[in-house]
Amino acid sequence: MAVNSNTVETFDVTTLREDLQEALEMVSASDAPFMSAIGKRSVSNTLFEWPEISLAAVNGSNRVAEGEATPGNDAATLPIRVQNYTQISDKMVETSDTAEAVNGASDAQTMAEQVALKLKELKRDMETMLTSNTAGSAGSSGTARATAGLGAWVKTNTSKGTGGAEPTTSGSGNAGYPNAARTDGTLRTITEAMMNTVVKECWDEGAEPTLMMVGSAIKQKVSSTFTGNATRYKDADDARLQGAIDVIATDFGELSLVPNRFSRARDAWILDPNYAQVAYLQETKQQDVARTGHASRKLISCEYGLQVTEKGHGLIADVQG
Repeated sequence: MAVNSNTVETFDVTTLREDLQEALEMVSASDAPFMSAIGKRSVSNTLFEWPEISLAAVNGSNRVAEGEATPGNDAATLPIRVQNYTQISDKMVETSDTAEAVNGASDAQTMAEQVALKLKELKRDMETMLTSNTAGSAGSSGTARATAGLGAWVKTNTSKGTGGAEPTTSGSGNAGYPNAARTDGTLRTITEAMMNTVVKECWDEGAEPTLMMVGSAIKQKVSSTFTGNATRYKDADDARLQGAIDVIATDFGELSLVPNRFSRARDAWILDPNYAQVAYLQETKQQDVARTGHASRKLISCEYGLQVTEKGHGLIADVQG
């Protein structure tokens, strides 16, 4: 198609203003379902401890004669000491004085915006490590301490693949801290029977799980294969297709099925949030660091660990979608 001579076209203009949106578009997720579901507490040492007690096994023959003269002593019901370590996570931000002075789209280059973004990143890091299969470590000079993640705690109410092995603790039984992580087994397809077995085990131990936390592939597998969810319309006269399960009714209560982007894809967790807490030695804080010439620096940090009563949770390990 012909164009008249000397017609001004955008291809020739070098002074057009750019079209740059002022608002930031961020696709990266920053939700943290595990941290949001459980509680939190303060601690005062890098090695923090809590007492955990279990009642004696039921005695179905606990009958004594009237007037018994010399009843024997029962074994004392005493708690064990359970432990974990805190760890430090941080983010460092440095911006130049010029970056603060210029007019940038959404001011993403400024210290304030960078701090806000780094706080979101720190939250993602924490969620990942708290749900990881990592043993606890005391660290040493020049070596970071590590808090034992959820995967290194739960060993009573579990279903695992071939070759899988439970984590161990530093003390007798469940005492001490997790000093060896879980050994992963052969991957297998998750089934409703696996879930029902683990939920029953949790309930038998005294927990009342309300949350099933899974990765995206497992969420889809549960929605497509568990009982009662043949793909269907929401209502008979509704054009909307209902192909997802968000709540599972079990024999021992309802489970909210929650996807987690940051927990391990091979782990399907059955959780009672009453039996887990994030323990903070130092809550998230910002500190000014010495300037470097024409630039300002801020350190964002947090010191925290995971407190778990392991019998309050269950794990369907080594599963895939």
